[in-house]
Amino acid sequence: MDYSTQVSALEKRVQDLEDSIKAAASKSHAELQREIDKAHTDTQQALKGAQQQVGAANAQVQDSWSQLKADAATRMADLKAHVDQRGRKIDANLAEDDAEWAESDAQAAIDYANWAIDNAKYSVLSAIDARANADELATAAVR
Repeated sequence: MDYSTQVSALEKRVQDLEDSIKAAASKSHAELQREIDKAHTDTQQALKGAQQQVGAANAQVQDSWSQLKADAATRMADLKAHVDQRGRKIDANLAEDDAEWAESDAQAAIDYANWAIDNAKYSVLSAIDARANADELATAAVR
């Protein structure tokens, strides 16, 4: 799993978010509404994708956990019979399961971070739009 590439992609998304926020300050209410609608759609799509990945990862984790428990019971019987060899045995399957579980957790965290960035964009754009709308209405009321 290439974490560096995924973290670099997150950094780019954060920079894009910052650029969007700076650009939003000079946009009209209608332009902001279009961006808000797009950000909302993007957030919903990202959430659906993350939910699907989490569901798949959860099923894999459950299968791995069941297999891990069965393997552990078998290993315990072997360990009781061969106590003197316990220190020399390495369970590659357990290590592989641990690695897959950790990779799955890492992927879920990155997916969550992607969703959080989408949600942050939506929330910040909504806040900017609400402030711009309030300022426009206040200016119109004074006239």
